[in-house]
Amino acid sequence: MSTIKHFQEKKAVFQWDSVEPRTIEMEGIAGVTKHILIGREDQSPHYIMRFFRLEAGGHSELERHPQEHGVIVLQGKGTIQIADTITEVKPYDVAFISPNELHQFSNPFDEPFGFVCVIPRLTPEME
Repeated sequence: MSTIKHFQEKKAVFQWDSVEPRTIEMEGIAGVTKHILIGREDQSPHYIMRFFRLEAGGHSELERHPQEHGVIVLQGKGTIQIADTITEVKPYDVAFISPNELHQFSNPFDEPFGFVCVIPRLTPEME
């Protein structure tokens, strides 16, 4: 089923119609909120699109997994570690992270860092 979710523009807050932000509470992750923009509920069979917001000092897990990532930064500044290289990124920068590449997203800055991340749906239960 095709769908459109309108962006709700508010200063420093990124939100979309009918998308509930979810705070991620897991070991190795701090200050991260996930918005599933396109996923299982949209009956998307091939990919998942998420928006992540990292608060100041926040970071994702340092991890590797079989799915690749396509990323575009929309808000603030942050860093992306791919293998042994850490690169500062800003709005409209894009990144491709290869499958099984060690990676981490971090926000060492004072303002929120937000980015869209698209991954392939490798299993039906993925989000």
